[in-house]
Amino acid sequence: MEALTINEITDKLKDLSGWEFQDNALTTTLEFQDFREAFTLMTRIAFECEAQNHHPNWTNVYNQLEIRLNTHDAGGVTEKDFKLAATIEALIHTS
Repeated sequence: MEALTINEITDKLKDLSGWEFQDNALTTTLEFQDFREAFTLMTRIAFECEAQNHHPNWTNVYNQLEIRLNTHDAGGVTEKDFKLAATIEALIHTS
């Protein structure tokens, strides 16, 4: 899978609310009511990551979750990252 161009990424980001392109990755920061809510979503995301065989770089501090998506093998952002970001968005909106 090949890395997308800046123009392709910019165009695709129009369909992803709350995501940005920073430091060669798709990024978002999510805030929850508490740690339990943040960790619950992380667990749901983890199962989807396994199913897609694509894993984020992420950090969690109490009620905040920061997610970075890029495809290391391609050296940038690919369709795979946008697919996982869309899945994450769907999980957020069904929580």
